[in-house]
Amino acid sequence: MKRIDLRSDTLTLPTRQMRATMAAAEVGDDVYAEDPSVNRLQDYVAELTGKEAGLFVPSGTMSNLIALLSHCQRGDEYVVGQDAHTYKYEGGGAAVLGSIQPQPLDFEEDGSLDLCKIKAVIKPDDCHFARTRLISLENTQAGKVLSLAYQAAAAQFASENLLALHLDGARVCNAAVAQGVSLQEICQHYATVSLCLSKGLGAPVGSVLVGSQEFIGEAHRWRKMCGGGMRQAGVLAAAGLMALEQQFERLAEDHARARNLAEGLGQIDQLCIDLNQVQTNMVFIDCPAELQEPLMAHLQQQGILIGGYGQLRLVTHLDIQDTDIPTVIQAFQDFFSK
Repeated sequence: MKRIDLRSDTLTLPTRQMRATMAAAEVGDDVYAEDPSVNRLQDYVAELTGKEAGLFVPSGTMSNLIALLSHCQRGDEYVVGQDAHTYKYEGGGAAVLGSIQPQPLDFEEDGSLDLCKIKAVIKPDDCHFARTRLISLENTQAGKVLSLAYQAAAAQFASENLLALHLDGARVCNAAVAQGVSLQEICQHYATVSLCLSKGLGAPVGSVLVGSQEFIGEAHRWRKMCGGGMRQAGVLAAAGLMALEQQFERLAEDHARARNLAEGLGQIDQLCIDLNQVQTNMVFIDCPAELQEPLMAHLQQQGILIGGYGQLRLVTHLDIQDTDIPTVIQAFQDFFSK
Protein backbone atom coordinates (compact mmCIF):
# COMPACT_ATOMS: atom_id res chain seq x y z
CA MET A 1 0.00 0.00 0.00
CA LYS A 2 1.39 3.41 -0.97
CA ARG A 3 1.63 5.87 1.89
CA ILE A 4 0.11 9.30 1.18
CA ASP A 5 1.44 11.64 3.85
CA LEU A 6 -0.42 14.96 3.96
CA ARG A 7 0.62 16.03 7.46
CA SER A 8 3.16 18.62 6.30
CA ASP A 9 5.37 19.68 3.41
CA THR A 10 8.34 19.15 5.74
CA LEU A 11 7.99 15.45 4.94
CA THR A 12 9.39 15.77 1.43
CA LEU A 13 12.24 13.39 0.63
CA PRO A 14 15.27 14.40 -1.45
CA THR A 15 15.06 13.15 -5.00
CA ARG A 16 17.66 10.81 -6.49
CA GLN A 17 19.14 13.73 -8.41
CA MET A 18 19.31 15.81 -5.23
CA ARG A 19 21.12 13.02 -3.39
CA ALA A 20 23.64 12.82 -6.23
CA THR A 21 24.11 16.59 -6.09
CA MET A 22 24.72 16.41 -2.34
CA ALA A 23 27.27 13.63 -2.76
CA ALA A 24 29.19 15.64 -5.36
CA ALA A 25 29.07 18.97 -3.50
CA GLU A 26 32.20 21.06 -3.04
CA VAL A 27 32.78 21.55 0.67
CA GLY A 28 34.96 23.47 3.09
CA ASP A 29 34.72 24.72 6.65
CA ASP A 30 31.75 27.09 6.82
CA VAL A 31 32.73 28.42 10.26
CA TYR A 32 35.74 29.86 8.43
CA ALA A 33 33.38 30.96 5.60
CA GLU A 34 35.30 28.58 3.32
CA ASP A 35 32.55 26.26 2.14
CA PRO A 36 32.00 27.16 -1.53
CA SER A 37 28.58 25.52 -1.74
CA VAL A 38 27.32 27.40 1.32
CA ASN A 39 28.71 30.66 -0.03
CA ARG A 40 27.01 30.09 -3.39
CA LEU A 41 23.68 29.37 -1.69
CA GLN A 42 23.89 32.44 0.52
CA ASP A 43 24.76 34.70 -2.41
CA TYR A 44 22.04 33.17 -4.59
CA VAL A 45 19.27 33.66 -2.01
CA ALA A 46 20.46 37.21 -1.30
CA GLU A 47 20.23 37.96 -5.02
CA LEU A 48 16.79 36.33 -5.36
CA THR A 49 15.41 38.38 -2.48
CA GLY A 50 17.19 41.64 -3.32
CA LYS A 51 19.18 41.72 -0.10
CA GLU A 52 22.87 42.36 0.50
CA ALA A 53 23.72 39.10 2.25
CA GLY A 54 22.43 35.73 3.39
CA LEU A 55 23.20 33.28 6.16
CA PHE A 56 22.59 29.52 5.92
CA VAL A 57 21.25 28.01 9.15
CA PRO A 58 20.10 24.51 10.14
CA SER A 59 16.41 25.34 10.64
CA GLY A 60 13.70 27.93 10.25
CA THR A 61 13.36 28.10 14.02
CA MET A 62 17.00 29.11 14.38
CA SER A 63 16.72 31.54 11.48
CA ASN A 64 13.80 33.35 13.09
CA LEU A 65 15.45 33.23 16.51
CA ILE A 66 18.73 34.78 15.43
CA ALA A 67 16.78 37.42 13.48
CA LEU A 68 14.90 38.38 16.64
CA LEU A 69 18.09 38.31 18.72
CA SER A 70 19.82 40.55 16.18
CA HIS A 71 16.94 43.03 15.92
CA CYS A 72 16.15 43.28 19.64
CA GLN A 73 17.98 43.69 22.94
CA ARG A 74 17.00 42.38 26.38
CA GLY A 75 13.82 44.13 27.46
CA ASP A 76 12.72 44.92 23.91
CA GLU A 77 9.44 43.74 22.40
CA TYR A 78 8.26 42.37 19.08
CA VAL A 79 4.69 42.45 17.77
CA VAL A 80 3.60 39.12 16.34
CA GLY A 81 0.53 37.05 15.46
CA GLN A 82 -1.13 35.04 18.21
CA ASP A 83 -0.78 31.89 16.10
CA ALA A 84 2.48 32.86 14.42
CA HIS A 85 5.24 30.31 14.25
CA THR A 86 7.78 32.68 15.82
CA TYR A 87 5.53 33.08 18.85
CA LYS A 88 3.56 29.87 19.30
CA TYR A 89 5.53 27.05 17.72
CA GLU A 90 9.21 27.81 18.34
CA GLY A 91 9.49 27.01 22.03
CA GLY A 92 9.34 30.60 23.23
CA GLY A 93 12.98 31.01 22.17
CA ALA A 94 12.94 34.80 21.89
CA ALA A 95 11.69 35.14 25.47
CA VAL A 96 13.72 32.28 26.94
CA LEU A 97 17.04 32.94 25.21
CA GLY A 98 16.82 36.63 24.37
CA SER A 99 14.65 38.14 27.13
CA ILE A 100 12.58 39.62 24.29
CA GLN A 101 8.92 40.16 25.12
CA PRO A 102 6.33 39.10 22.55
CA GLN A 103 3.23 41.24 22.05
CA PRO A 104 0.83 38.86 20.29
CA LEU A 105 -2.21 40.02 18.32
CA ASP A 106 -4.90 37.97 16.60
CA PHE A 107 -4.40 37.46 12.89
CA GLU A 108 -7.02 38.92 10.60
CA GLU A 109 -9.00 36.63 8.30
CA ASP A 110 -6.47 37.14 5.50
CA GLY A 111 -3.42 36.31 7.65
CA SER A 112 -2.37 39.93 8.18
CA LEU A 113 -1.95 41.91 11.39
CA ASP A 114 -4.20 44.99 11.58
CA LEU A 115 -1.91 48.03 11.51
CA CYS A 116 -4.29 50.04 13.71
CA LYS A 117 -4.13 47.30 16.33
CA ILE A 118 -0.34 47.30 16.11
CA LYS A 119 -0.37 51.08 16.59
CA ALA A 120 -2.41 50.63 19.74
CA VAL A 121 0.09 48.28 21.37
CA ILE A 122 3.30 50.19 20.57
CA LYS A 123 4.66 51.12 23.97
CA PRO A 124 5.44 54.71 24.96
CA ASP A 125 8.99 55.71 25.86
CA ASP A 126 8.52 55.01 29.55
CA CYS A 127 10.54 52.85 31.95
CA HIS A 128 7.38 50.91 32.86
CA PHE A 129 7.23 49.29 29.43
CA ALA A 130 9.26 47.07 27.17
CA ARG A 131 10.57 48.93 24.12
CA THR A 132 8.68 48.02 20.97
CA ARG A 133 11.32 47.39 18.31
CA LEU A 134 10.03 44.97 15.69
CA ILE A 135 7.02 43.65 13.80
CA SER A 136 7.18 40.02 12.68
CA LEU A 137 4.84 38.96 9.88
CA GLU A 138 4.28 35.54 8.31
CA ASN A 139 3.81 34.77 4.60
CA THR A 140 2.21 32.45 3.86
CA GLN A 141 0.13 32.36 7.01
CA ALA A 142 -1.81 29.08 7.32
CA GLY A 143 -1.49 28.79 3.55
CA LYS A 144 -2.84 32.30 2.92
CA VAL A 145 -0.88 34.84 0.90
CA LEU A 146 -0.39 38.40 2.16
CA SER A 147 -1.33 40.95 -0.47
CA LEU A 148 1.45 43.07 -1.95
CA ALA A 149 -0.49 46.21 -1.06
CA TYR A 150 -0.72 45.18 2.60
CA GLN A 151 2.99 44.39 2.79
CA ALA A 152 3.85 47.78 1.29
CA ALA A 153 1.57 49.46 3.83
CA ALA A 154 3.14 47.47 6.67
CA ALA A 155 6.62 48.55 5.58
CA GLN A 156 5.53 52.19 5.45
CA PHE A 157 3.89 51.85 8.88
CA ALA A 158 7.01 50.27 10.36
CA SER A 159 9.21 53.04 8.98
CA GLU A 160 6.93 55.79 10.29
CA ASN A 161 6.95 54.21 13.75
CA LEU A 162 10.71 53.51 13.80
CA LEU A 163 10.19 49.75 13.88
CA ALA A 164 12.01 47.03 11.99
CA LEU A 165 9.99 44.57 9.91
CA HIS A 166 10.87 40.86 9.77
CA LEU A 167 9.22 38.19 7.64
CA ASP A 168 8.94 34.58 8.65
CA GLY A 169 8.93 33.49 5.03
CA ALA A 170 9.03 29.76 5.64
CA ARG A 171 6.73 29.42 2.61
CA VAL A 172 7.38 32.76 0.92
CA CYS A 173 8.27 30.86 -2.26
CA ASN A 174 4.71 29.52 -2.28
CA ALA A 175 3.47 33.10 -1.93
CA ALA A 176 5.60 34.29 -4.85
CA VAL A 177 4.41 31.47 -7.11
CA ALA A 178 0.77 31.99 -6.12
CA GLN A 179 0.97 35.71 -6.95
CA GLY A 180 3.14 35.28 -10.03
CA VAL A 181 5.79 37.69 -8.72
CA SER A 182 9.48 37.49 -7.91
CA LEU A 183 10.77 36.92 -4.41
CA GLN A 184 12.35 40.34 -4.57
CA GLU A 185 8.98 42.00 -5.10
CA ILE A 186 7.78 40.54 -1.80
CA CYS A 187 11.00 40.76 0.19
CA GLN A 188 11.71 44.41 -0.67
CA HIS A 189 9.33 45.43 2.09
CA TYR A 190 11.26 43.72 4.90
CA ALA A 191 14.50 44.44 6.69
CA THR A 192 15.02 40.70 7.10
CA VAL A 193 13.47 37.54 5.71
CA SER A 194 13.79 33.91 6.78
CA LEU A 195 13.35 31.58 3.80
CA CYS A 196 12.95 27.84 4.40
CA LEU A 197 14.44 25.28 2.01
CA SER A 198 13.05 22.12 3.60
CA LYS A 199 9.32 22.51 3.01
CA GLY A 200 7.75 22.54 -0.45
CA LEU A 201 11.11 23.18 -2.11
CA GLY A 202 12.13 19.68 -1.05
CA ALA A 203 15.61 20.13 0.46
CA PRO A 204 16.26 17.95 3.52
CA VAL A 205 17.58 20.66 5.86
CA GLY A 206 18.01 24.38 6.26
CA SER A 207 16.86 27.97 5.95
CA VAL A 208 18.53 31.14 4.78
CA LEU A 209 18.23 34.44 6.64
CA VAL A 210 18.73 37.51 4.45
CA GLY A 211 19.23 41.18 5.21
CA SER A 212 21.83 43.92 5.09
CA GLN A 213 25.53 43.08 5.25
CA GLU A 214 25.77 44.63 8.71
CA PHE A 215 22.73 42.76 10.01
CA ILE A 216 23.92 39.40 8.70
CA GLY A 217 27.29 40.03 10.35
CA GLU A 218 25.50 40.35 13.69
CA ALA A 219 23.29 37.35 12.94
CA HIS A 220 26.42 35.32 12.18
CA ARG A 221 27.60 35.84 15.78
CA TRP A 222 24.22 34.74 17.11
CA ARG A 223 24.24 31.68 14.85
CA LYS A 224 27.52 30.60 16.39
CA MET A 225 26.24 31.23 19.92
CA CYS A 226 23.08 29.21 19.24
CA GLY A 227 25.07 26.23 17.97
CA GLY A 228 24.38 26.76 14.29
CA GLY A 229 27.95 27.00 13.10
CA MET A 230 28.37 23.96 10.85
CA ARG A 231 31.54 22.70 9.22
CA GLN A 232 31.35 20.95 5.82
CA ALA A 233 27.76 22.10 5.40
CA GLY A 234 28.02 22.25 1.62
CA VAL A 235 26.46 18.80 1.32
CA LEU A 236 23.28 20.41 2.70
CA ALA A 237 23.63 23.76 0.97
CA ALA A 238 23.95 22.05 -2.41
CA ALA A 239 20.53 20.47 -1.90
CA GLY A 240 19.03 23.86 -1.03
CA LEU A 241 20.55 25.48 -4.09
CA MET A 242 19.22 22.74 -6.35
CA ALA A 243 15.79 23.04 -4.76
CA LEU A 244 15.64 26.76 -5.51
CA GLU A 245 16.97 26.41 -9.05
CA GLN A 246 14.91 23.40 -10.12
CA GLN A 247 11.94 22.95 -7.79
CA PHE A 248 10.70 26.50 -7.23
CA GLU A 249 8.22 26.88 -10.06
CA ARG A 250 6.79 23.39 -9.52
CA LEU A 251 5.19 24.67 -6.29
CA ALA A 252 2.30 25.64 -8.57
CA GLU A 253 1.58 21.92 -8.96
CA ASP A 254 1.16 21.60 -5.19
CA HIS A 255 -1.25 24.52 -5.22
CA ALA A 256 -3.34 22.97 -7.99
CA ARG A 257 -3.50 19.64 -6.17
CA ALA A 258 -4.56 21.34 -2.93
CA ARG A 259 -7.33 23.12 -4.81
CA ASN A 260 -8.55 19.88 -6.39
CA LEU A 261 -8.44 18.18 -3.03
CA ALA A 262 -10.41 20.97 -1.35
CA GLU A 263 -13.06 21.01 -4.07
CA GLY A 264 -13.50 17.25 -3.87
CA LEU A 265 -13.70 17.10 -0.09
CA GLY A 266 -15.99 20.12 -0.07
CA GLN A 267 -18.70 17.92 -1.62
CA ILE A 268 -18.95 15.91 1.62
CA ASP A 269 -21.80 17.30 3.73
CA GLN A 270 -20.14 16.64 7.09
CA LEU A 271 -17.08 18.72 6.18
CA CYS A 272 -16.75 22.49 5.91
CA ILE A 273 -14.01 23.99 3.76
CA ASP A 274 -13.63 27.68 2.90
CA LEU A 275 -12.31 27.55 -0.64
CA ASN A 276 -11.32 31.23 -0.44
CA GLN A 277 -8.70 30.22 2.11
CA VAL A 278 -7.16 27.56 -0.14
CA GLN A 279 -4.59 29.78 -1.81
CA THR A 280 -1.44 27.68 -1.84
CA ASN A 281 -0.72 24.11 -0.68
CA MET A 282 -2.83 23.84 2.49
CA VAL A 283 -6.40 22.69 3.00
CA PHE A 284 -8.04 23.31 6.39
CA ILE A 285 -11.18 21.37 7.22
CA ASP A 286 -13.79 21.93 9.91
CA CYS A 287 -14.97 18.50 11.01
CA PRO A 288 -17.07 17.54 14.08
CA ALA A 289 -14.62 16.97 16.95
CA GLU A 290 -16.05 13.56 17.84
CA LEU A 291 -15.39 12.31 14.30
CA GLN A 292 -11.81 13.47 13.92
CA GLU A 293 -10.01 10.61 15.66
CA PRO A 294 -12.12 7.87 14.01
CA LEU A 295 -11.63 9.58 10.65
CA MET A 296 -7.88 9.81 11.06
CA ALA A 297 -7.74 6.16 12.14
CA HIS A 298 -9.77 5.15 9.07
CA LEU A 299 -7.49 7.11 6.77
CA GLN A 300 -4.39 5.66 8.36
CA GLN A 301 -5.69 2.17 7.60
CA GLN A 302 -5.77 3.28 3.96
CA GLY A 303 -2.18 4.54 4.17
CA ILE A 304 -3.25 8.21 4.37
CA LEU A 305 -1.87 10.49 7.10
CA ILE A 306 -3.30 13.91 7.96
CA GLY A 307 -2.78 16.33 10.86
CA GLY A 308 -4.07 19.52 12.40
CA TYR A 309 -4.81 21.33 15.65
CA GLY A 310 -8.60 21.66 16.07
CA GLN A 311 -9.07 21.96 12.33
CA LEU A 312 -7.84 19.14 10.15
CA ARG A 313 -4.93 20.16 7.91
CA LEU A 314 -3.90 18.55 4.62
CA VAL A 315 -0.72 19.76 2.93
CA THR A 316 0.29 18.91 -0.62
CA HIS A 317 3.97 18.73 -1.54
CA LEU A 318 6.64 17.26 -3.78
CA ASP A 319 5.80 13.64 -2.91
CA ILE A 320 2.04 13.96 -3.54
CA GLN A 321 0.98 13.15 -7.10
CA ASP A 322 -2.15 13.91 -9.14
CA THR A 323 -3.26 10.29 -8.78
CA ASP A 324 -3.19 10.55 -4.98
CA ILE A 325 -5.92 13.20 -4.85
CA PRO A 326 -8.91 11.02 -5.92
CA THR A 327 -7.62 8.26 -3.63
CA VAL A 328 -7.76 10.60 -0.63
CA ILE A 329 -11.18 11.97 -1.60
CA GLN A 330 -12.55 8.43 -1.97
CA ALA A 331 -11.20 7.44 1.45
CA PHE A 332 -12.98 10.39 3.05
CA GLN A 333 -16.20 9.54 1.19
CA ASP A 334 -16.02 5.91 2.32
CA PHE A 335 -15.77 6.99 5.96
CA PHE A 336 -18.73 9.35 5.84
CA SER A 337 -20.90 6.95 3.85
CA LYS A 338 -20.87 4.41 6.68
